[in-house]
Amino acid sequence: MAMSSQTPLGSKNLPTIDLWDLRSNVSKSIVEACDQFGFFKVINHGVPKEIIEKVQQEGFSFFAKPTFVKQQAAQASPANPLGYGHKNIGALGDKGELEYLLLSTHPSYIAEKSITISDDPSRFSSTVNHYIQAVRDLTCELLELIAEGLYVKDKSVFSGLIRDVESDSLLRLNYYLPTSKDDDIGFGEHSDPQLLSILASNDVAGLQILVEKDAWISVPADPNAFWVIVGDMLQALTNGRFVSVRHRVLTNTSKPRMSMIYFGAPSLQASISAPPELLRPIGHSLYRTFTWKAYKEKLYSQGLTATRLDGFKN
Repeated sequence: MAMSSQTPLGSKNLPTIDLWDLRSNVSKSIVEACDQFGFFKVINHGVPKEIIEKVQQEGFSFFAKPTFVKQQAAQASPANPLGYGHKNIGALGDKGELEYLLLSTHPSYIAEKSITISDDPSRFSSTVNHYIQAVRDLTCELLELIAEGLYVKDKSVFSGLIRDVESDSLLRLNYYLPTSKDDDIGFGEHSDPQLLSILASNDVAGLQILVEKDAWISVPADPNAFWVIVGDMLQALTNGRFVSVRHRVLTNTSKPRMSMIYFGAPSLQASISAPPELLRPIGHSLYRTFTWKAYKEKLYSQGLTATRLDGFKN
């Protein structure tokens, strides 16, 4: 039965993965969560709370600056989406009720940009790079557990794409100011294009996932956990077994919401094709082999709500 558009999903029903559990149990539970929702919560994840809080503080400090200062720091544009943005999402006119800071995860890039972003560049650079390293390690651990749970012989087949020194992974800080209505769209419906997205937020809810046509369920806030979102690349790499979950963010009427999302992506030249073990159930590949660069080019030519993988089907 379809849930109403505002039906909250209680924590007891939301897939929650405890990384302190037996590895075989964890692996199986993650695969089940990805099969059912393309989404799960992870606790006892090993990322120190102080690292998460420090990045959050850096985000609040940046977004508190005057607009012209933020624009001078790193103004995003359709040609270069990295940097600071306000309301405009992507290259095709999509809008949202948010400000954001989108950063490459390469340490040298963070060090360079910190000079214009922060009043204390060395602190910002150190804080953000520590956070990126921690969530990258978590992402790779989860991808290896997924490979184990899918009985893929090479357990690094997915995580190796993220560990590549040329990985095109990103870190995005989203800041949603309070608005006049509970149901204002802060960030509209979309799927994430990368393999996995690792999301942390403050104690303000707003994230919703789509479980059926027009059936949105609200995700409770938990500043001590991470939310893990299956992206388009993992859908392709699992030959369509996992489906990238469509999600959105609603604003809050009384409190600002800060979220930090690590988008685990391959290198631009990485070839995306499912391992042989995941072709056997249906006997062929649902998608033609393509590079992450080719997919990104397609991504930037379409709007936020597009179902981009359809253009790569066999």
